[in-house]
Amino acid sequence: MTAETVSLDSTETVIHPAWVRICHWINALAILMMIGSGWQIYDASPLFGFTFPRSIALGNWLGGALLWHFAGMWLLVVNGVVYVTLGFVTGRFRHKLLPIYPRQVLADLKAALTFKLSHDDLTHYNAVQKVLYAGILLTGVVIVASGLSIWKPVQFQEITAFFGGYDTARYVHFAAMAAIVVFLVVHVTLAAIVPKSLRAMIVGR
Repeated sequence: MTAETVSLDSTETVIHPAWVRICHWINALAILMMIGSGWQIYDASPLFGFTFPRSIALGNWLGGALLWHFAGMWLLVVNGVVYVTLGFVTGRFRHKLLPIYPRQVLADLKAALTFKLSHDDLTHYNAVQKVLYAGILLTGVVIVASGLSIWKPVQFQEITAFFGGYDTARYVHFAAMAAIVVFLVVHVTLAAIVPKSLRAMIVGR
């Protein structure tokens, strides 16, 4: 490796600072814990005419699943508070997610569906990424709020009432979970298609 190469590497743009990467991977662990245990909890009282296979659920039974779910919940909430706070304080959310123009979203969505959307510059999000990331942050708020109304419907009765009651909150919680699962599938697929984005989330560049 030449001195010139070392110089170029040292001045390479940081795409994701350390706090973003740490929060990202902690969040990934917490979400997987909550989804897997949530499926086991769902199986104890299904909302629809299906259940999730035990092989992909977490906890083996309702009591074990609840323990995993609460552990994942606290990890997700604490990590989420840190991530959102730093996102606003550092201006990262404003810089990365705004502005969002509907016309640009439609144009980038068309480009994505025809495999013409460029991923050369990872320092900037395209309009579709902005919508997805902003949307998943809002979904996170919804799933935590609906989860609290299911967990403590009396203590958080105002939140439960906002969702239209305990039963409706369960459907909202399930819908938010489904949205997160879809996001994860898209997210992982794009990471496989553009592997340098995964590298950036590991080493920052």
